[in-house]
Amino acid sequence: MSFTRVAPLLFLTTACIPAPEAEQAPPPRRTEVVQPVRAAPAPTPTPAPYPPRPAVFTFAGELEQGGWIRGTVPNGTAQAMLGEEELAFDGEGRFFAAFDRDSPKTMRLIARLTDGQTIDSPLTVAPRAWDIEHVNVARRPRGSNAAFMRRRQPELDAIWNARLAETGARGWQQDFIWPVSGRISGRFGAQRIYRGEPGSYHSGIDISTGTSGTPYVAPADGVVVLAEDDFSLEGKLLIIDHGQGLNSAFLHSSRLYVGKGDRVTQGQHIGDIGSSGRATGPHLHWSLKWRNARLDPLLFTGPMR
Repeated sequence: MSFTRVAPLLFLTTACIPAPEAEQAPPPRRTEVVQPVRAAPAPTPTPAPYPPRPAVFTFAGELEQGGWIRGTVPNGTAQAMLGEEELAFDGEGRFFAAFDRDSPKTMRLIARLTDGQTIDSPLTVAPRAWDIEHVNVARRPRGSNAAFMRRRQPELDAIWNARLAETGARGWQQDFIWPVSGRISGRFGAQRIYRGEPGSYHSGIDISTGTSGTPYVAPADGVVVLAEDDFSLEGKLLIIDHGQGLNSAFLHSSRLYVGKGDRVTQGQHIGDIGSSGRATGPHLHWSLKWRNARLDPLLFTGPMR
């Protein structure tokens, strides 16, 4: 019964719905011609300022003869000095400095600030017990004849100029590695005293592998500032600038694999050990200098493992 009452109602409701009118076509769309507009370049973000530095020198390293330090200058520094040597420092105030083999026991870091103040920081440089051999013989004269000096002087000039080169290298920020593993056959600073007259001390470290041709690598990043095949004393000579006045020299090679102007990376094969120049046998002589200070490579690498 429910179904019979609902059915007519549904029909009636359906019958009362008016028929839909015919749809009208939409008006035609208008097309506008718009000239392109060049987008303004995105503004270059302003680099974040360096965090403020303390108003004192901060540094770490090897404070001993033949050693070195890395650190930052006080905030607001206009000029920094280690003794009489002016220090270079980057935009973050980072610097490198070092102590000669015969450095005095006391030195001073000095900063002159932009506001006129001066900060003076004394340093204690530990003395070293160098390997000194006293021999009871007269030192042989080492005069050079004119013919030799005609060859030698241009070599000395080339070495001097190469060590003055500023390449922007940043190897000075790295922890140095050994260029080759072997027996240390000559230590930095060793010296003979001939009846009270001192001879020249050993300016680098000698590493022997017992054979010629052993590859050696760059101890840190840098730029080659000198690569010579036949210097009278050094033989095949390579000098690499590590930046901030720090450079490495490699003597007596049998072969060089890089040339002047090449950028090298730490661990890159740069030469082979040899006995070129004035050498008694195959070995690598590796020396380090900062400005005019001669440095001990062992203090850069730590003991050979």
